[in-house]
Amino acid sequence: MSTRFEEMSLLLETGKYFKLVCGAGNEDAEEVKRLTILYALAGAKGMDVSANVDVVKACMEGIDIAFNLAERLGVNLKIRPFIMVSVGMPGDHHVRKSFINLDTCLKCDLCIPVCPTDAIPESLVVIKEKCIGCGNCSAICPRQDIIHYEHNEKKLRKLLPECLQAGAEQIELHAAVAEDESIMQEWKMISEINPNGHISMCLDRLHLSNFAFENRVTKAKEIAKERLIIQSDGYPMSGGEDDFNTTLQAIATADVLNKKFNMKLRKKTNTLIYKKINEVNQLLSGGTNSLTAKLARQTGVKFQGASLGTFARQIVKKVVDDKNFYDQDVINKGYLIARELVVANVGEINE
Repeated sequence: MSTRFEEMSLLLETGKYFKLVCGAGNEDAEEVKRLTILYALAGAKGMDVSANVDVVKACMEGIDIAFNLAERLGVNLKIRPFIMVSVGMPGDHHVRKSFINLDTCLKCDLCIPVCPTDAIPESLVVIKEKCIGCGNCSAICPRQDIIHYEHNEKKLRKLLPECLQAGAEQIELHAAVAEDESIMQEWKMISEINPNGHISMCLDRLHLSNFAFENRVTKAKEIAKERLIIQSDGYPMSGGEDDFNTTLQAIATADVLNKKFNMKLRKKTNTLIYKKINEVNQLLSGGTNSLTAKLARQTGVKFQGASLGTFARQIVKKVVDDKNFYDQDVINKGYLIARELVVANVGEINE
């Protein structure tokens, strides 16, 4: 395996891997670039972006800008962040796009303020590049026949190599759907496309039972072996609040995985203890915020990294949207906000 693979493995081994999730459905290249700049400076070592070549290039540009700014801001960047592209199975909400039926719409505008990415303008014609499929709009809509979802179809066998050529090094498959055979076919294809890099599968217990969750991880491990990362998605795209209750399911899902794969029974005391070497590397995800790692430590749940999306984007939104974003003072302000979140989850990285 390559030096980059070894660098990634060490980050997971030491629990120093923080991944910013820009959104599997977020194809706003400029926003992704700005988010990347702030979180690369803050110490994030993973950037999770849509499987879109232009978005990957924007992320690469953001990383370059961050490294160029680092010395001026007094930041010591050592490891270049890994870019992971996300794709998903039909039915997985991470890769769907909302559609508002204007013929049945009540024009109540309740959906506009709850959209975290400003994908719903006053015209109510959803901006597809911004929609991340979170479901906030349909949840607040007073009728069920107004907002629908479409799968963001991508021809992966052609697209993924292009993304890797553009600078991505890892691939993630969102696979929280019931059908098993087609998922493993896609997973095998992803493994073949990226044979020397880590590949991640995002699973949750909102759509899968504990048994189905564990079985899916077992099958994924048979194909990916030491390259496997499981993103244990507690409650997908729910990290809007910064409290223990919001992040509870992220810890609970990680605990299910640990007990099946990373722990063993101590016969003398009939209690579970952690193995010296993890069978499966996992990232805390789904409702993650500044308190996620603290709750994991308090409950004794081990993890190899943290994956933050909704909350991570939310706390720097005003900076990202600033018309003077590229002023050094503005970037510095956003970087300091992002850095607090990174340190809260995985500790100091760049020191």
